[in-house]
Amino acid sequence: MVSHNQAKLLNALQVKKYRQKYRKFTVEGEKMVAELLNQQRIPVDTIFGTERWAEENMAPLKPFLNKFNPVTEAELKKISALQTPNKVLALANFPDNTPDPTLPSRDWCLYLDGLQDPGNLGAILRVADWFGLPAVFCSPDTTDFFGPKAVQAGMGAALRVPCLEIPLTELLALQTPGTAICGALLDGENIYRDKKIPAAGLLIIGNEGRGIGPETEQALTRRWNIPRPAGGQAESLNAAVACGILVAALRNLS
Repeated sequence: MVSHNQAKLLNALQVKKYRQKYRKFTVEGEKMVAELLNQQRIPVDTIFGTERWAEENMAPLKPFLNKFNPVTEAELKKISALQTPNKVLALANFPDNTPDPTLPSRDWCLYLDGLQDPGNLGAILRVADWFGLPAVFCSPDTTDFFGPKAVQAGMGAALRVPCLEIPLTELLALQTPGTAICGALLDGENIYRDKKIPAAGLLIIGNEGRGIGPETEQALTRRWNIPRPAGGQAESLNAAVACGILVAALRNLS
């Protein structure tokens, strides 16, 4: 059963300021909750699931039986952020361990500059997860890593990829001198022709509409361009798609 206070909290967590206030977020769906139960970075607070789900998933659930709260499908629908609720919803705590902000001096990391679409954010986290990037950083005006839509779009990447919200100026101040600060711009150099791509650095992904902001652009030490082949008609690439292309190039060219 879901108490009134629990329902109130779960619904409040759909808003960023309350996720940050309580340092909690929700994970929905059988696959996503299974990933949550099988990892150790994100602490599990409470699991709301149907009794049938519990019976079918007793092995991964067993260590968390003291956190399991059986609910009906009707109750699950009232607390779900999904249009079609699944069989289980978990309440998780923000991780206590945040990524080392000096990582860009030693490996490639991402910085999201004012990204607004949670679907794009989730897709970018999947890119980082796929290519083994050690961390994703973001500006304070970027949409929330642990928002319901971002968590769903990331298909569990938010559970594995360390993320940190930090102003760019603060992040750059922590890097060793000479750390590469890179971004894609229309007037940039063809990334595939750059013969001296470093082995580490910070790749900045801009806002879906305006791209990389003017102040952020001033910090770039490398300006790249994704070449459009003859016959291509699109004016621009989706932020997550561009991120995937750039990271693939970095991992293969550096």
